[in-house]
Amino acid sequence: MELDFNSKFEEYESYEEEYLSLMKITLSKLKIKCDPIVSVSLVDNRYIHRINKKYRGIDRPTDVISFAFLDDGHQYEKVLHQEGMVALGDIYISVEKAIEQANEYDHSIKRELSFLFVHGLLHLLGYDHMTKEDEEVMFTLQEAILKEKGI
Repeated sequence: MELDFNSKFEEYESYEEEYLSLMKITLSKLKIKCDPIVSVSLVDNRYIHRINKKYRGIDRPTDVISFAFLDDGHQYEKVLHQEGMVALGDIYISVEKAIEQANEYDHSIKRELSFLFVHGLLHLLGYDHMTKEDEEVMFTLQEAILKEKGI
């Protein structure tokens, strides 16, 4: 398991260990056998706004964006459940948006940054929330992972 961690914010550099721990819990819970490589970048609203506009056509900042390198269900099943290194993709998290949302939902920035990482990681692992059923599966799994971590 490898995490390429980048942060524009010195005060959040400790999240590399937090994210490695969350990644380990997620992989165990999902019985993932591969040895994943994930890139995560903590960025500001300006940076994520540009990404959101360029790749999603949405002209505003967002909290998290994931770019999965695997892109269909058959590929996920085949690759994730066999041994070997697999580059899963990139996750971008807006620290400014996370702070806003932590205040809005009245919980800690740690919980919000952890939630956004797990959310992005699950997208890289093939989960989405396009339907109500998919959303229920993904959000239940997110909460179980955070609970296991004690967040």
